[in-house]
Amino acid sequence: MRMSGAPGTPATSTAAPARPTDAERVRSILAAAHSMTVVTDGLRTEVRQMDGSDVLGRFHLHPAPAHALARDDRPAIRLEFTDVSPAPVRDRVRARVTILGHLLTPFPAEGGAPDLSESTCVEYAQAVLETAEGRSYIGLDELDEAYPDPLAPYEAGMLTHLLDDHPELVTLLLRLIPQQPAGSVLRALPLAMDRYGITLRLETRHGHRDLRLPFPSPLDDVEQSGAQIQALLSAARRRSHRNTLPA
Repeated sequence: MRMSGAPGTPATSTAAPARPTDAERVRSILAAAHSMTVVTDGLRTEVRQMDGSDVLGRFHLHPAPAHALARDDRPAIRLEFTDVSPAPVRDRVRARVTILGHLLTPFPAEGGAPDLSESTCVEYAQAVLETAEGRSYIGLDELDEAYPDPLAPYEAGMLTHLLDDHPELVTLLLRLIPQQPAGSVLRALPLAMDRYGITLRLETRHGHRDLRLPFPSPLDDVEQSGAQIQALLSAARRRSHRNTLPA
């Protein structure tokens, strides 16, 4: 299984920090989504206050038949998700995901209020992931093989707790990044956390940049997060204090 077994090899200083694949990012966004927009028959339905269960438990994705002829009688469906950072950073939208397909069973909505206790079968076309790095397209095989990040359902609470209750630890983590020009960083906030590490957003007068701080080894379970975060903090304490933020 993808998410079991011994932790992976720790990242080295010469290699780029490990990060989720595009398919894993999509699966993680779907697993943690609390709202989405469903577009079908030209109508947009905003679905809010979802219970946090994986969207793919409600929308069953099926492959398109090989060499199938286009059929106009199957309504197109579009599922839209927006991944927003829980931290009050500039440009809080981290990613957008769109799943495109055609309905195989009716979408259970009455008067614009869908009953999500029922499942909907969708003939899958593609998923589109849009981030600051660009746009990528994910096929059904890639999506099936990917697993949601084990931290995805807990990330918002973990980052909010770090920011609200332990802001001094965010400042401590700055010791792990290359030295910034004096006074260039106005604010540093935790932007994201996944099984591979923490991403900090460094805000300056002219914009921002994101830096990943990799864990010693990838997590297999949320229960391992405390030890990995402490390992980062211990490494930061061993560094001389080179980065400071204005009071």
